[in-house]
Amino acid sequence: MKYHYEKPDFYGSMYGEIYICNHPVYSRCTLYKIGDKGLGVIQQRYNLKNKTTFWGEIDPWITDELYLHPKFKEYFSERAGLPINSLYPTVTLRQMMWTLRMKPIKRERWETVFDRRDI
Repeated sequence: MKYHYEKPDFYGSMYGEIYICNHPVYSRCTLYKIGDKGLGVIQQRYNLKNKTTFWGEIDPWITDELYLHPKFKEYFSERAGLPINSLYPTVTLRQMMWTLRMKPIKRERWETVFDRRDI
Protein backbone atom coordinates (compact mmCIF):
# COMPACT_ATOMS: atom_id res chain seq x y z
CA MET A 1 0.00 0.00 0.00
CA LYS A 2 1.39 3.39 -0.98
CA TYR A 3 1.54 5.96 1.78
CA HIS A 4 2.01 9.04 -0.41
CA TYR A 5 0.03 10.29 -3.36
CA GLU A 6 2.09 9.65 -6.48
CA LYS A 7 2.01 11.43 -9.80
CA PRO A 8 0.13 9.35 -12.39
CA ASP A 9 1.68 8.51 -15.74
CA PHE A 10 -1.24 10.04 -17.65
CA TYR A 11 -3.35 12.92 -16.44
CA GLY A 12 -5.59 15.71 -17.63
CA SER A 13 -6.11 19.15 -16.20
CA MET A 14 -9.59 20.43 -16.93
CA TYR A 15 -10.44 22.09 -13.62
CA GLY A 16 -8.82 25.04 -11.92
CA GLU A 17 -7.05 27.91 -13.60
CA ILE A 18 -3.81 29.79 -13.03
CA TYR A 19 -4.66 33.07 -11.29
CA ILE A 20 -2.10 35.89 -11.22
CA CYS A 21 -2.50 38.38 -8.39
CA ASN A 22 -0.65 40.71 -6.05
CA HIS A 23 -0.82 38.72 -2.80
CA PRO A 24 1.92 39.30 -0.18
CA VAL A 25 2.73 35.55 -0.02
CA TYR A 26 2.39 34.44 -3.64
CA SER A 27 1.89 35.88 -7.12
CA ARG A 28 0.28 32.84 -8.80
CA CYS A 29 -2.17 30.24 -7.53
CA THR A 30 -4.56 27.63 -8.87
CA LEU A 31 -8.05 29.09 -8.65
CA TYR A 32 -11.19 26.98 -8.44
CA LYS A 33 -14.33 28.99 -9.22
CA ILE A 34 -17.98 28.08 -8.90
CA GLY A 35 -20.25 30.99 -9.73
CA ASP A 36 -18.85 34.18 -8.21
CA LYS A 37 -17.00 32.41 -5.38
CA GLY A 38 -13.43 31.21 -5.69
CA LEU A 39 -10.76 29.37 -3.72
CA GLY A 40 -7.05 29.71 -4.40
CA VAL A 41 -4.76 26.75 -3.74
CA ILE A 42 -0.99 27.18 -3.44
CA GLN A 43 1.95 24.79 -3.28
CA GLN A 44 5.47 25.48 -2.05
CA ARG A 45 8.37 25.20 -4.49
CA TYR A 46 12.15 25.16 -4.08
CA ASN A 47 14.61 27.10 -6.22
CA LEU A 48 17.79 25.00 -6.28
CA LYS A 49 19.86 27.79 -7.84
CA ASN A 50 19.59 30.25 -4.93
CA LYS A 51 18.18 27.81 -2.33
CA THR A 52 14.97 29.68 -1.64
CA THR A 53 11.35 28.64 -1.46
CA PHE A 54 8.31 30.32 -2.90
CA TRP A 55 4.57 29.67 -3.16
CA GLY A 56 2.79 29.23 -6.48
CA GLU A 57 0.17 27.26 -8.38
CA ILE A 58 -0.27 23.55 -7.70
CA ASP A 59 0.95 20.77 -9.99
CA PRO A 60 -1.39 20.29 -12.97
CA TRP A 61 -1.55 16.53 -12.41
CA ILE A 62 -3.45 16.96 -9.14
CA THR A 63 -5.96 19.72 -10.04
CA ASP A 64 -8.62 17.34 -11.34
CA GLU A 65 -8.08 14.86 -8.50
CA LEU A 66 -8.93 17.58 -5.99
CA TYR A 67 -11.94 18.94 -7.90
CA LEU A 68 -13.45 15.50 -8.53
CA HIS A 69 -13.03 14.37 -4.91
CA PRO A 70 -16.42 13.55 -3.31
CA LYS A 71 -15.88 16.05 -0.46
CA PHE A 72 -14.60 18.92 -2.64
CA LYS A 73 -17.93 20.74 -3.01
CA GLU A 74 -18.47 20.73 0.77
CA TYR A 75 -14.93 21.97 1.39
CA PHE A 76 -15.29 24.61 -1.33
CA SER A 77 -18.56 25.96 0.07
CA GLU A 78 -16.98 26.21 3.53
CA ARG A 79 -13.74 27.95 2.51
CA ALA A 80 -14.42 29.79 -0.79
CA GLY A 81 -15.55 33.38 -1.02
CA LEU A 82 -15.82 36.50 -3.11
CA PRO A 83 -12.60 38.31 -3.98
CA ILE A 84 -11.49 41.18 -1.74
CA ASN A 85 -9.12 43.54 -3.58
CA SER A 86 -8.82 40.87 -6.31
CA LEU A 87 -7.68 38.26 -3.74
CA TYR A 88 -9.65 35.08 -3.15
CA PRO A 89 -9.51 33.02 0.06
CA THR A 90 -6.47 30.75 -0.15
CA VAL A 91 -5.41 27.36 1.25
CA THR A 92 -2.27 25.30 0.82
CA LEU A 93 -2.33 22.04 -1.08
CA ARG A 94 -1.45 20.12 2.08
CA GLN A 95 -4.27 21.76 4.07
CA MET A 96 -6.74 20.79 1.38
CA MET A 97 -5.50 17.22 0.98
CA TRP A 98 -5.50 16.74 4.76
CA THR A 99 -9.09 17.98 5.11
CA LEU A 100 -10.29 15.88 2.17
CA ARG A 101 -8.57 12.83 3.70
CA MET A 102 -6.43 12.25 0.63
CA LYS A 103 -3.02 10.63 0.77
CA PRO A 104 -0.50 13.47 1.06
CA ILE A 105 2.18 14.21 -1.50
CA LYS A 106 5.68 13.41 -0.30
CA ARG A 107 6.95 16.05 2.13
CA GLU A 108 10.30 17.64 1.37
CA ARG A 109 12.83 18.76 4.02
CA TRP A 110 12.68 22.39 2.88
CA GLU A 111 8.89 22.75 3.20
CA THR A 112 7.34 25.13 5.69
CA VAL A 113 3.76 25.43 6.91
CA PHE A 114 1.31 28.15 7.79
CA ASP A 115 0.22 28.02 11.40
CA ARG A 116 -3.07 29.78 10.65
CA ARG A 117 -6.13 28.72 8.75
CA ASP A 118 -6.34 31.89 6.65
CA ILE A 119 -3.50 32.86 4.34
